Amino acid sequence: MNAPPPIPTVRSRSHGNALLPLILLGAALLPQSAQASLFKGEALDSVANGISWVAIVIAPIIGITLFWLVHILPEKIAHKRKHPQTRLIQCLCLMSLVFGGILWPLAWILAYSKPVLHKLAYGTDVDESLAHDDHGEATVDETSEVEKLRARIAELERQITGGKA
Repeated sequence: MNAPPPIPTVRSRSHGNALLPLILLGAALLPQSAQASLFKGEALDSVANGISWVAIVIAPIIGITLFWLVHILPEKIAHKRKHPQTRLIQCLCLMSLVFGGILWPLAWILAYSKPVLHKLAYGTDVDESLAHDDHGEATVDETSEVEKLRARIAELERQITGGKA
C-alpha cells in the first residue's frame, strides 16, 4: 500500500514578521522602573506625618461634629415649628446619640407631626411657653402694641384720678 503523499506545509515568514512589531511595542510600553510615591526622603516623611494627623485627629473630630449636627436636626425643626413636644424631641435626639441613632427616625416623625391631640386639649397646636422667639428680640408690632397699652394705661389713670395728675 502506498501512503498518501504528505501535504506540503508552508511556513510563512510574514507570520513571524507580523508578531515582531507587537512584541517590540509591548516591550516599549512596559515600565522600566516603578515609583511608589511622588515624594522621596524627608518630603515623603512630612507628607505621611500630615496624612496621619488628618486621619487620626481631624477626621474623627469632623465626623463626630457632623454626626451630632445631623442628629439635632429634628430638635431644631420642632423648635422652629413651635411644636408643643419640643422637649420630648430634644430628649429623643440626645438618647439617639447614645443609642447609635435608633431613636432618630422617631424624633423626625414627631418633629414633623401635627399635634392634633394637643390642639384638642389646649386649643392650640403651638407651644408659646418655651420662648420660641428668635433671640428674644421684640418686633415692630410688639413695640407698637406695648406703646398703645402704655397710652391706654395712662388714659385710664387720668380718668380714675379725675384729671388730677
